[in-house]
Amino acid sequence: MEKEFTVIIEQDEDGFYIAEVPALKGCYTQGKTIKEAMARIKEVIEMCLEEQKNLPKLKFIDVKQVSV
Repeated sequence: MEKEFTVIIEQDEDGFYIAEVPALKGCYTQGKTIKEAMARIKEVIEMCLEEQKNLPKLKFIDVKQVSV
């Protein structure tokens, strides 16, 4: 059974793309391109799913940016 996860992608000051899955603790990776980061995050998700049995049932709503 396939599961769907929200992936947040940000770009750091060196130009690398950081991919993170908020629903899975410690689930993040990076890549030189978005395509590379997405391929890597799929591998990391699989590893995280093996380690984390009780996943929270979260529904993605929105992403916002705030300036302070």
